[in-house]
Amino acid sequence: MRRLRSLTRRQVVSASGACVLCVAVAAAALTGNVGLALTLLAVFFTILFAGLLLLARRLSGLQRLQRRQQTDARTVLDHTQRRLLSALEELLLHSGDRHEELADRMGAQTRQVEATVQLFQQITPRAPMPPSGGAAELLDVLHLIRTRRPRLVLELGTGAATVWMAYAVEESGGRLVSLDPDASRVERTRAALATHQLSEVTEVRVGTVSSEALAGVHDIGLLVVGGPVGKPDRNLLVGRLAAVARVFLRGAPEAAGPWLETTEGLTGEGEALLSYRRVVRELSNRSSG
Repeated sequence: MRRLRSLTRRQVVSASGACVLCVAVAAAALTGNVGLALTLLAVFFTILFAGLLLLARRLSGLQRLQRRQQTDARTVLDHTQRRLLSALEELLLHSGDRHEELADRMGAQTRQVEATVQLFQQITPRAPMPPSGGAAELLDVLHLIRTRRPRLVLELGTGAATVWMAYAVEESGGRLVSLDPDASRVERTRAALATHQLSEVTEVRVGTVSSEALAGVHDIGLLVVGGPVGKPDRNLLVGRLAAVARVFLRGAPEAAGPWLETTEGLTGEGEALLSYRRVVRELSNRSSG
């Protein structure tokens, strides 16, 4: 019964039509109308063959999509591998007391490769993705969106990461607002979002952190700070956070100190992740007379 309930309307109609044809063939055969029975059988097998052709066509389309995704992943991996080899050759030419630096750089590149592979495993883009850096941090942001499911995400500094975040927001049923002072960068991001059919869940605005630029932006569940935003007005941003929210500092975890020192309700949750809970003070009733 569960399998029957899970059938789509088209599947139910197809199954019903097949049953009707089978009954008609059986009735024609029992009544001695062999010609009609053979005709109905021919119709049945014709429809069956057409259905098989349609199924084969869909399977072929899925295979092409999978091959295209594998090609994109291989391209990213090849590009990253070339960067690793280039970095290795450069460091070997200037070797000596730089072994530790080499190990750190290779470790960082390896983490980026692993994070990039995980990004493509988690998200299936509808178009080629723009080049982006900081895949490990981006992976953390997408994990926050998936697990916390914020209704509104505000990103300071737009770019390639905006497209990845828009896919995660689309999946979780939320909304993404991205703010950047560079008009040309905003236009490029808007074009990329349109290519990936993500414009409905994402709004990219031109401007700096101000009341005008953030008009209508309230109850922010996740604030992602990154890019060339300078020193944003923290009080203005915190005032627009939801009662319980997260603040992620992309590319600048050292900025967590000033946020924690000047903002009430913020606590450290990780190297670049801050947790916010609005502090509510109870007002004591004034005594009368």
